[in-house]
Amino acid sequence: MTTDDTPGQLGRPAALPASPEAATIETVADPHPDAVYVVRLTCPEFTTLCPVTGQPDFAHMVIDYAPAERLLESKSVKLFLHSFRDQGTFHEAATLTVAKRLVAAAEPHWLRIGGYWYPRGGIPIDIFYQTGEPPACVWLPDTGVAPYRGRG
Repeated sequence: MTTDDTPGQLGRPAALPASPEAATIETVADPHPDAVYVVRLTCPEFTTLCPVTGQPDFAHMVIDYAPAERLLESKSVKLFLHSFRDQGTFHEAATLTVAKRLVAAAEPHWLRIGGYWYPRGGIPIDIFYQTGEPPACVWLPDTGVAPYRGRG
C-alpha cells in the first residue's frame, strides 16, 4: 500500500503471484464507512489442482462482504484468486483460505463465501463459510449459482 492509499498493483503491470501465500491483498478506504452495505465479488473461473492427481479442479466462487473501514481492491483479489491455479489443494482448503485471507486483509463487518466446485468423479462439492450473522439491514440477493445440474 502506498502512503496516498493507492494500491500498489492498481493501474500498473502486476505479475501473477507464485502462490496464494505470496499474493498481496490490497485494500482502500471505504468511502462510506457510515453505511452498511454488501459488496459481491464473483470468480466464475476459479482453478486449482487436485493435490493427489494433479488434475485441474474448477469452481465458481461468490464472495459477499459488508465492508467496515476498508474495501478489498479488486485487482489484487483477482491476482490472489488466480494464484491458486497451479497449487495442489483440496476444495475445502482453497475455499477457506480465500475467506480467511480476505477477512484478515479488510476486516469487514461480515463475509460469506460460496465455493461451487464442478464435479470430479461424479460428485460436485460445494463449500460455504461465513463469519457470523449478516447485518440485519442489508439486502442479500441469491448467489445466482443453481444447484448442480450441469451448471450451465
